[in-house]
Amino acid sequence: MTRLRAAILLSLICPLTAQTQQQRSSFSAIPQMSPAQQENFPPQLLDELNQVKTAALSDNYVYQQVQHLTENIGPRPSGSPQARAAVDYVAGELRKLGLDVQLEAVKVPHWIRGAETAELVVYPGQIPATFQKIVLTALGGSTATPTEGINAEIVVVNNFDELKSLGREKTAGKIVLFNEIFDKQKAAAGLSFAAYGEAVRYRSAGPKAAAEFGAVAALVRSVGNADYRLPHTGYSEPAGIPAAAVTAEDADLIAHLSAEGAVRLHLTLTPQKLPDETGYNVVADLKGTEHPEQIVVVSGHLDSWDLGTGAIDDAAGIAVAMETAEVLQKLNLRPKRTLRIIAWIDEESGGAGSQTYTKDHMNEFPRHIAAIECDSGAAHPVGFDARISNAAADLLRPVLAVLQSYGGNALQPTNYPPGADITPMSEAGVPALGILQDGRTYFNYHHTAADTLDKIVPAELRENGASMAVMGYALTNMKNPLPR
Repeated sequence: MTRLRAAILLSLICPLTAQTQQQRSSFSAIPQMSPAQQENFPPQLLDELNQVKTAALSDNYVYQQVQHLTENIGPRPSGSPQARAAVDYVAGELRKLGLDVQLEAVKVPHWIRGAETAELVVYPGQIPATFQKIVLTALGGSTATPTEGINAEIVVVNNFDELKSLGREKTAGKIVLFNEIFDKQKAAAGLSFAAYGEAVRYRSAGPKAAAEFGAVAALVRSVGNADYRLPHTGYSEPAGIPAAAVTAEDADLIAHLSAEGAVRLHLTLTPQKLPDETGYNVVADLKGTEHPEQIVVVSGHLDSWDLGTGAIDDAAGIAVAMETAEVLQKLNLRPKRTLRIIAWIDEESGGAGSQTYTKDHMNEFPRHIAAIECDSGAAHPVGFDARISNAAADLLRPVLAVLQSYGGNALQPTNYPPGADITPMSEAGVPALGILQDGRTYFNYHHTAADTLDKIVPAELRENGASMAVMGYALTNMKNPLPR
């Protein structure tokens, strides 16, 4: 090493060392509350927040609610008798806690799954008189095939650009398979929702795009990061053609065989689109003692897909919201602002519950101080996604410190609403938060037959309940509303 190179390296290292020492000094310093934080979170309130946390972490109420919703009531698709039973059950439980409960009517779709079978009937290297079963499930809102099914050649594309390059001439009369691969490595690194966002667009918009090019049906590779030959259902924009999700393994099979030659599929889907039903948002208020006109929303959604029992999506979310009211009542703590628990209906099939609430309550949004939604599962919470101002984020640091004991104290800024149902409120400027969980395995089970109670770890569910209850109570009882 020459002296010049050594000098250059030394000049680079020294500032870094000084910076590192400064950072270490900052990390090791005892956090000091700013005057604004002290004003909003005096010692008594911080003590109450710790009481809320402790109570929630030792409370089995939240698990009992999930157990009832998933095992006693079961799957809760919009428009179904089970969805209505869930509405009545949650409303009844919240009335037992002394809340003012309203059922707000929502017109919801009623789609039911029928038969769903598929098999490869022509493919390269086929043994005479044999076929290969394809595992799939209809996407929500799919139209039906004829009773006898359809038989058509499959065209495999990896993205919308490939579909456009093929054009109508090569897709009309065929079945289009969108083979977008879910990024497992991204999910394993803790970016599961980023991976989901990249792949889910083909489930949402793929069938409609295929129909515009004359396809007779559309298939999408299941949006999930587990290879258990489980198909993942989900909402798809109405396309007027049958649409289904195939397992990752079967998508690979079709893609590999299609690279060798022509592949034909016999597909039978017999879902039914029934007349719309009247569903309900459950809106339950624990009235504020000082500012009842100011509202803090804690929420999850009641409806689920029909393949599993909707444990992680989203019985856990609504149970966590209910836990907030239960813990406060148990501790005899009263919110200064109104705490509003909302059990949303129809999150999965188009969001009619959120849309109706927005229409009916938009004039109140200036008095909505904040909104929280839990709709990312039930795994260990690491903090919150937050679409809030920098000033609001700084103000909430003492609250996050309360959650640090179990690692729930991260605050991740986002430019997007942190929950589907609270999107209109977020877009209107209401500070919005979503519980941020360890999502590495969430999309193993999301929208599948495996979304069942056994996927929930009771201790982690209680942590989610503590996060919601602590943040919800903090927002109702801090001195000033969060700055927008």
